[in-house]
Amino acid sequence: MYYSTVYPSPVGMLTLACDGENLVGLWLEGQKYFGSTIRGEMTERNEIPVFAVAKEWLDRYFAGEKPAASELPLRPMGSAFRQDVWQVLRGIPYGTVTTYGEIAKRIAAKNNRESMSGQAVGGAVGHNPISIIIPCHRVVGANGSLTGFAGGIGAKIKLLALEGVDMSRLCVPKKGTAL
Repeated sequence: MYYSTVYPSPVGMLTLACDGENLVGLWLEGQKYFGSTIRGEMTERNEIPVFAVAKEWLDRYFAGEKPAASELPLRPMGSAFRQDVWQVLRGIPYGTVTTYGEIAKRIAAKNNRESMSGQAVGGAVGHNPISIIIPCHRVVGANGSLTGFAGGIGAKIKLLALEGVDMSRLCVPKKGTAL
């Protein structure tokens, strides 16, 4: 059984999901892959303790504080490969960005492989079911392109600006499938 609640944020309405004990989802309204990892229906239930803790975390984050993902009981659902990528995302420091290629190098090294597909990493990043808290918005293209955020480029820009990221070397792609 899964439960949901909503949270109004500066980047739009967020839907949070839990299994009763752990946060399993956080999606922006209209986000690509919204709820895709949830098998079955979600019942709205606002009073679950993990939701109170997550909302307090979000309050702090949107107030400009730097809460860590490790403060929350997270249980994103996905393949072992996606779990590896999401673990790397959790380690990206607040206010910084990394590239899909850098994540691919880390995953390849972890698995004793010579290389790893940046596109495969991009797919895993894009399917991150716990946006913001597992900071997929901190991943950019090798050329500084702000591509690939399932919540939309506008939300990605707002989140990075909130964190104080130097936006001068980043750019919005003019075309592409990941806009």
